[in-house]
Amino acid sequence: MARIRPFRALRPAEGKEAAVAALPYDVYSRAEAREKVKGDSLTFLGIDRPETQFPPEQDMYAACVYQKGAEMLREMEKEGIFIQDEAACFYIYELTMDGQAQTGLVACSAVDDYLSGVIKKHENTRRDKEEDRIRHVDALSAQTGPIFLAYRAEDRIRQILRREKEAPALADFTSEDGVRHRIWKIAEYDIIEEITGIFGEISHTYIADGHHRAASAVAVSVMRREEHPDYTGEEEFNYFLSVLFPDDELRILDYNRVLKDLNGHTEEQILAAFREAFTVGAPETAPVRPAQKGEMGLCLGGCWRRLRVRQERVKTDPVGSLDVAYLQREILEPVFGIRDPKTDKRIDFVGGIRGLEELERRCREDCAAAISLYPTSMEELFAVADAGLLMPPKSTWFEPKLRSGLFIHKIES
Repeated sequence: MARIRPFRALRPAEGKEAAVAALPYDVYSRAEAREKVKGDSLTFLGIDRPETQFPPEQDMYAACVYQKGAEMLREMEKEGIFIQDEAACFYIYELTMDGQAQTGLVACSAVDDYLSGVIKKHENTRRDKEEDRIRHVDALSAQTGPIFLAYRAEDRIRQILRREKEAPALADFTSEDGVRHRIWKIAEYDIIEEITGIFGEISHTYIADGHHRAASAVAVSVMRREEHPDYTGEEEFNYFLSVLFPDDELRILDYNRVLKDLNGHTEEQILAAFREAFTVGAPETAPVRPAQKGEMGLCLGGCWRRLRVRQERVKTDPVGSLDVAYLQREILEPVFGIRDPKTDKRIDFVGGIRGLEELERRCREDCAAAISLYPTSMEELFAVADAGLLMPPKSTWFEPKLRSGLFIHKIES
């Protein structure tokens, strides 16, 4: 059963939230992060990506880089930019995008739940990316990027959070991408106990986004346990920062593919290969947005075609039945020669937030073809995780993104 608990958040002082809040560290390239922090001393990206404080040639994984992040956090706390609550609380974090709101509970989740499988995963992690965040969390003795967890909607939780949201918000601001962020604090002991008890009845929570942050937080916890062999399990390093959302409020966008070349084939040969695996529609001038599972769009040779999978070729297991898996199995590997989409430089991935026009732009400028997909569903994500399986790379794109810097969990004083 899911174990969560309140914590004393280190958070921006009143009125500083909008200036501090930053998109997750891994949505920026090194050059983009450097440009983003230029002339902005408050953005949390400077702490999340402390190499931005050094010359471009600096080894971004050097110990001095992570120590710089720790120094910046201490300095901002000393200056009163960050404050820490006196008592352990839960928090409510609501994000509204395009009129659709999702309401999360900010809490600390148990590391042992991750280790035992109560918290379920659906993605592999890369050791190099883990190592970066391990060093970051270890140097700061704090978790700065919340793990985005999902749970099957629970009406009792929804009612409690709805009631708590009737109070004035601690923070209310709109970020530059048009997303509205609102925060409340839950400090009453009885309500905290009630929420904790209800989550104790929930069998599993699921990592929606943040697999590397979760793995890194857990790795640091294991390190701290080794450093403190007499630990009791109640220490802060036994828990990690999370925001838990009900599945029926979450929004997964399409995660589309662009291909740099045709792997030596002509356009006619590519179309012939698609016709074996799909029913291929007539050419269209407007971008094709798939309307349901099993539909895709192909941009090739200056026009679009609507694709429909051939049902007799669809597998029934949780992974094999995914549209992204069908595309990989039937087209990307046998036709384009892309065996590992994580490492092959001939394929790139475009999140749905950028629109289908971005696929057309890429086809005009640096790509030979593009494929639009229907978004993976939360039900499919849960099915894969429940089966103990892993999704193909780049299967889900969640929007809106949780901001870093709004809640920080210190794992040791």
